Amino acid sequence: MSDPKTTSSGPGRVLVAIYAIFALAAGARAAVQISTRFHEAPLAYSLSALAAAVYVLATVALARGGRTSRRVALASCSLELAGVLVIGTLSLLDPAAFPDETVWSTYGKGYLFIPLVLPVAGLLWLRRTRPRP
Repeated sequence: MSDPKTTSSGPGRVLVAIYAIFALAAGARAAVQISTRFHEAPLAYSLSALAAAVYVLATVALARGGRTSRRVALASCSLELAGVLVIGTLSLLDPAAFPDETVWSTYGKGYLFIPLVLPVAGLLWLRRTRPRP
């Protein structure tokens, strides 16, 4: 029987799966954009690649669930939330700076706002599964 306090058990498995899907989607999107049209929107495409890297990091850290992995997951979910909020706001305030969308543009609107909800869910799950003294 698995330990109910691990980040990858129960609903955590769904969270890890969603992170893995987003890592794959953001990574593939960034790879295509960077390899074919980087000159059109270098900032947007670089931010999509950063988002993919953060999703990979969060996926691995949440799946592993050890003490160090929990810290990495906390940092990556926090960075992801900050990225979604900052990039989402900037993409609304200065659309010219983002001639093409990133994963985090307009708070993840192109991905049904899942990029906005995902780090919050990750942080809440980390809080719920944190070890008690």
